[in-house]
Amino acid sequence: MRIVIAEDAVMLREGLCMLLTSRGREVVAAVGDGDALRAAVAEHRPDIAVVDVRMPPSHTDEGLRAAILIRRDHPETGVLVFSQYIETRYATQLLAGGAQGVGYLLKERVADVKDFLAALDRIAAGQTVLDPEVVTQIMGASRRAEALGTLTPREREVLAMMAEGRSNNAIAGALFLSYGSVEKHVTQIFTKLALPPSDNDHRRVLAVLHYLQA
Repeated sequence: MRIVIAEDAVMLREGLCMLLTSRGREVVAAVGDGDALRAAVAEHRPDIAVVDVRMPPSHTDEGLRAAILIRRDHPETGVLVFSQYIETRYATQLLAGGAQGVGYLLKERVADVKDFLAALDRIAAGQTVLDPEVVTQIMGASRRAEALGTLTPREREVLAMMAEGRSNNAIAGALFLSYGSVEKHVTQIFTKLALPPSDNDHRRVLAVLHYLQA
């Protein structure tokens, strides 16, 4: 099995190289950013690319976006996203491009080297390996997106202004609506997002979280 590793943390990158080579796997390249990852895959055509999510320059989602491009340009190369972060938007895109030969595991939840190596074998064989927590968060993001899709354009405008921290009075002034109209829109937002009245939860905050997370 020929592997490319993309991990910006030098110690972890070197540790993965040593672990895999000691178990009979061939690490053909070990890089620290998304551009170098794509170049290494194009050059070596590995069986699998092991990719962290957050890499230079912004340390947000470069690795995962590079993984999506690798799946597009080199579909014969399996991809294992191996990170401590779950990025649902791009993870969904990665899986939507064809889940065969794709994995997403969380670093802190891999407790056994044998399990990690078995995951690599399964991905190389064209199977899918997903941490249950990744699946849970992707499904949650999908449900939030579906709920937001039921909002009218005006309700989305109101929710966007709620996310900016504006009061109902401020929203009414900005959108040239009456205060009562804004209240009705807010009530509809709560209803469509399944946020019933509660003594323990602040529905306005929860609605904004739905908006930001989706």
